[in-house]
Order: sequence, then C-alpha cells, then structure tokens
Amino acid sequence: MSPRLWFAVSFLALAYTFVGYAVAMWLRARLTPRAIDAAAIEPDVDIVLVVHNAAADLAAKLDNLRALDYPPERLRFHVASDGSEDLTATVLHDCDDPRLQRYVFPIRRGKSACLGDVVPQLRAEVVVFVDVRQRLEPDALRALLRPLADPAVGAVSGELMFEREEGGIAGGVDFYWRYEKQIRRAESESGSVVGVSGALYAARRALLPPIPPGLILDDLWIPLRIARGGARVVFAADARAWDRPSRDAALEAGRKRRTLAGNFQLIAREPALLLPWAHPLGWRLWGHKWLRLLAPWLMLILFASNLVLAPTSPKWALLLLAQLAFYAAALAGIARPALLRHLPLRIAATFVRMNGYAVLGLVDFLRGRQTHLWSVTRPSDTVSP
Repeated sequence: MSPRLWFAVSFLALAYTFVGYAVAMWLRARLTPRAIDAAAIEPDVDIVLVVHNAAADLAAKLDNLRALDYPPERLRFHVASDGSEDLTATVLHDCDDPRLQRYVFPIRRGKSACLGDVVPQLRAEVVVFVDVRQRLEPDALRALLRPLADPAVGAVSGELMFEREEGGIAGGVDFYWRYEKQIRRAESESGSVVGVSGALYAARRALLPPIPPGLILDDLWIPLRIARGGARVVFAADARAWDRPSRDAALEAGRKRRTLAGNFQLIAREPALLLPWAHPLGWRLWGHKWLRLLAPWLMLILFASNLVLAPTSPKWALLLLAQLAFYAAALAGIARPALLRHLPLRIAATFVRMNGYAVLGLVDFLRGRQTHLWSVTRPSDTVSP
C-alpha cells in the first residue's frame, strides 16, 4: 500500500477504536435500547473473596460485607487464602461470624485456581465476586441483584468508583476510567458488556462455568462464557464499590501490564474469539478489546507513514508536527507529574501510557511471566483496556 493509504487506514482504525466505537454504542443505546425488567429481589447469596497476604485489609473488608443492607440469613461469605504468608489465616480464624466459610490453601496458585475449587461448593442461587481493597456501599448488593429479576440477565457488573484525584498518575487513571464506564453503560443499555468489574459482580450460579487454573482475567473469561450461552451481562451503575487510584506509577504499570497480558492469554486460549461471528459479543470484543491491543502498532504506522509523506506537502508536514506536539506533551507529563494538573497533558500522557502498557503486556505474555499470581497490594484490575 502507498504511504497515504497506510496513513488513512491507521488513522481511521484509531479513530474508531477510541471514539467511533463509543459513539456507535451510544447511538445503539439511544436508538435500539434493550430494557431490563429490574425489581427488588432477595435470593440466597454466596459472596466469594480470594486474597493473598491480605491481613492488613481483610478485617475491614469482612466488616464491610457484614454491614451490607441485606437479610443476614440469606447471605454467606466464602474467603479463600491463596498461599498467604502473613496473618491472613489468623484474621479469618478470629472472625466468629457463623456465615463465614474459610478456605486456607497452603500453596499459592492464583485466583482462578482458588475459584475453581470454591465455586463448585456453593449452593446459593446467586454468587457475588468481590476484591479485598474496595469498600462497598451499604445498598450495593441490593442494587447489584435488581437486574437479575429479569430472567434474560445472567450476570451483573457493579460500578467501580474512584475517589476523585485531579493530578498525577491517579488523575489520569480516574479520567480513563470515567471514559471506560460511559462505554460500559452504553453496552449494557444496548445489550451486554464484554467484561465486568472484578471489585463487584454477580452471576447466577447455574450459569457459572468450571473455572480453570491459570486465568489472568477471570472477570472477563466468566462473563464471556455466560454471554456465550445466550444470557445478558449488564451494568448496574448504582451498585458501587469505592477505591482510590494508585499514586504509584510502578504499581499502576504492573497492574496494567497484567491486565493486558490477560487479554493476550484469552486470545491464545480461545483463538475463535478473534472471529467476530464466533461469539454473541464478537463485534463488541473487537471494538472494546482487540482493536485496543492493536492501537500501539497503528500509532507506529500512522507516525511512520506521516514521516514519509511530510516532505511532499505543507499539509503532511503540519500533521507530522501535530503528532510530534502530542507525543511531546505526553512525554512532558510522564517526566514531570506536576504538569498533569493540566487536562491536555493528562489526556496525552494517559493515552501514551495505556498504549505503551499494551506492548509491555504482550512482552510479559510471550515471556510466560506468572501474571495470574496477583498481589493484594495492586489496585483493582477493573480499569481495563
């Protein structure tokens, strides 16, 4: 192809990835909405939590779960310690709530391996999955269950809320997550979301598949399996879990790399997901997930083709200068976090960071790093690309 065609194709693909898909989902939600027949329900619920070295956070999390506004006799808690080396087992032992079921696994195997052992033992109609860091609002469980009154709904994602941060890496994460939630809301209103928030989501136990060990993104793999069976996976914006964005750039980078490595792992495990017609959410997967994995390479093609075209006319030279200015703004924000208080620099830096993590996530996956062995010190995996 000619440099002009390379430029046009990469530009249009990037525009669709980060703007066009969001607009398409918004239009579909407005023009052909799919209503949810939500209602207040009180089924038996099993809440599942897997932790590793979580002694510092676990007691507060258990208190938070026990404070949920829900009939106590209909609620049980299942906490699995994944090879913890701290006092996690002691915290579990010290909790005298008779509704608490403890699973202390001596060897660290990863979250999905623990879920694979625990979930088959559950008996409640609904299973709710949570993470240890986030604080649930008292009415979060009731809000999460309301969409399940509709028999067409198989799983429901809660909403991860970040305490507002205006600057630094935390501000960039908060900005990106607000953008991401608008897309999920439109996906839900028009059909199904392609992933859920690992901090808070519910599923009908009868629809849960066997969970294999070694998964990085169980909160993507599980809802995709449920949707494959024909059930809807929806978003409940009033079921809120609260977290604080990471202020540590290294922790944020590691978490993002792990999440993106999980996307590559899912493709490697189920290559048919690359075929848009092979899954009920196939086209949405491309718009929301797979094109984002290609975005760094599309950005490289866009820049290289513009570089070739720049000497041919002032128009192409101005476009190259615009690209250079954008990347300069991003690098300035990354190098000097104090500059991230300015919105344009924050947007540019976040965009470049996220796409850089997509490359590093691929490297991690190809190197076979054990990214399924997560740590409690990380923020929620839910700020996913």
